[in-house]
Amino acid sequence: MIRAALLASALFAAPLPALAQTDWSKVDIRTETVVPGLAVLFGAGGNIAVSHGADGTILVDDQYAPLTPKIEAAVKALGAPPAEWLINTHWHGDHSGGNENFGKAGAMIMAHDHVRERMASQQTVRGTAVPPSPKGALPVLTYHDGITLHLNGDTIKVMHAPHAHTDGDSILHWQGANVFHMGDLFFNKVSLPFIDLDSGGSAYGVLAAADRVLALADDKSVIIPGHGPLATKADLAAYRAMLADVIAAVESAKAAGKTLDEVTAMNVAGKYEIKGGFMPTDGFVASIFNSERGHPHGARPDRSKDIMGAHDHGEGPHSH
Repeated sequence: MIRAALLASALFAAPLPALAQTDWSKVDIRTETVVPGLAVLFGAGGNIAVSHGADGTILVDDQYAPLTPKIEAAVKALGAPPAEWLINTHWHGDHSGGNENFGKAGAMIMAHDHVRERMASQQTVRGTAVPPSPKGALPVLTYHDGITLHLNGDTIKVMHAPHAHTDGDSILHWQGANVFHMGDLFFNKVSLPFIDLDSGGSAYGVLAAADRVLALADDKSVIIPGHGPLATKADLAAYRAMLADVIAAVESAKAAGKTLDEVTAMNVAGKYEIKGGFMPTDGFVASIFNSERGHPHGARPDRSKDIMGAHDHGEGPHSH
């Protein structure tokens, strides 16, 4: 059996064509109940939340297309009906690869505006070209600031985290259950963060997203990361402290006029290295060094305007 965390790291790091050689039969989907009616599926790719109850089944992310039958079986084993709603935390294929399958099976796909825009056009991830997704994989309901769902006896706040892991990240908060899903805004103990600068991401947005959840969470909160085991507020606080420490060290070195090569040689993230994680310390430091505040290069244009015609959605030049 291939351990889920290791497989997820290997797949995410590999060029996408390498996925064709993956033996999906060896991927195990493991289920962990968070609270009654809310579970997490761990497999290959991003962690999946499953909310189920009287109103139906909501999936948050769906990993890779070849795993759809195993994911459907895991949902059924929970006693839940097939998914009626599917929310993507962002556009990357290890979180949205099953969209077309679940859409064809009747799920309404929801995501941030920029998720649909990026999936509908060719993208680049870590130097690898990613072709557009088929029409059936695209979100059919999109939002900008967020959306609120009143389902299965809870209020689920879906909140946009601007320019963080990408420019289309969503945080989900089950307010009654006191559970959060952060997608790849949070890598818990399996890798240093991957900040997708080509998709409008920024280290400053990741830090802001951690602060946002920390302000809402308490010591009883359960936080679902994009990758890694279930987490507590203390785990997220430690992650946030690591981010802030490395960002401060990189900023200090840049202010002193050091180049990226010189900053890399300083090994400012060395004490946080995670063995087996797909993101090496030098790649993490480079993503911080090259992060921009506000509306980063590579971000999708923000077409939403308020009634006065000004940007006011937390994505202006001083938003971080």
